[in-house]
Amino acid sequence: MSSLREQIGKRHDFDLPEEEAYLNVIRTAALFACEFNRLFKAHGLGESGYNVLRILRAAGDEGRTWTAIHEDLVVPAPDVTRLVARLERDGFVTRTRSSEDRRVVRVRISRKGLDAVTALEGPTRKLHKAMLGHLSPEQLQGLSRALEQARDPLETANEFSESNGLPAAAARR
Repeated sequence: MSSLREQIGKRHDFDLPEEEAYLNVIRTAALFACEFNRLFKAHGLGESGYNVLRILRAAGDEGRTWTAIHEDLVVPAPDVTRLVARLERDGFVTRTRSSEDRRVVRVRISRKGLDAVTALEGPTRKLHKAMLGHLSPEQLQGLSRALEQARDPLETANEFSESNGLPAAAARR
């Protein structure tokens, strides 16, 4: 197993352990995302589209609003409206305006969307195992807890510092 420094041809150690950890997270996420995107692309989806379909499958017949979908995404998408429109165009979802409040649009998964999510369940699990199955359950749990702790200051701070553009939690450090 080679270090990130060796993998990217960096001659000297990182100045900050935080920088090395951040770059390790980014490199790992990029490699994982590439593999999942290949899998999803074979079904006419991207990672965000697959995530939306899983959210809508869990919502059942009630469906979800755009705002609720945006809040539930694992990786926030900047334009959920465009993402849903593309999924609708491709037949994965349907959109319906509320009869009580015409401003509210409910998005529901279609039969094609359900079929796609169902078809991807096995291959997705297999890919998870291929990527992380070499780690023990304890290591996986520790990794998950460490990443949750790393995200916590950013997820609990909603406002941004006007002075430097950093999330408020980072600006306080």
